[in-house]
Amino acid sequence: MTSPLVVAIDGPSGSGKSSTSRGVADRLKLAYLDTGAMYRAMTWALLRAGVDLSDPAAVAAAAERVTLSSGTDPLAPTIHVDGTDVAAPIRSEQVTGSVSLVAAVPHVRELLVDLQRAAIADSDGIVVEGRDIGSVVAPDAQVKIYLVADPAARAARRAAENGSTDAAATEAALAARDQIDSTRTASPLKKADGAIVVDGTHLTLDEVIETIVGLVGERS
Repeated sequence: MTSPLVVAIDGPSGSGKSSTSRGVADRLKLAYLDTGAMYRAMTWALLRAGVDLSDPAAVAAAAERVTLSSGTDPLAPTIHVDGTDVAAPIRSEQVTGSVSLVAAVPHVRELLVDLQRAAIADSDGIVVEGRDIGSVVAPDAQVKIYLVADPAARAARRAAENGSTDAAATEAALAARDQIDSTRTASPLKKADGAIVVDGTHLTLDEVIETIVGLVGERS
């Protein structure tokens, strides 16, 4: 029996993972999972519960009580916490500024990796985006992509998404997030073994999607 196709797309913040991954999944008629949204949703839940995010033990204990569910339609992905739609609030500045603290807690990663692997197992083929998909969550993925862009391009994209006019501040924030994510002990951000680097700095979104669809065709 042939295993369902798994496309792992990793990369730093602002590299275009979400738009690219949704586009690739739509083109290939696959499911789509945004693992970053899962960490954001967990962060939102813990902030709402008043958990001290600087206390890893408290974060780990509280995370046990949170129920997350992710919809995998690339044209209409959803994320819920205990039945509440949190797609909008997880993009707040407070969540954005706190998510790295939560994502660095090993037990949180264990809980969410289990959910991510379950979503992959339940699919008939899926595009999964994040920071440790090819290295930890799905190391046997048939296609592994590491999506990058230069810092200025990433900052411009993220500033546009957030409606910010301060690209320099956005670039500094992304650099700080990269530092935390790439140096944490649990599942650091890195290029997975066997991953193909795709640099989207000078490509349009459609060109990046087309490039990855072509790579999937070659490798699957």
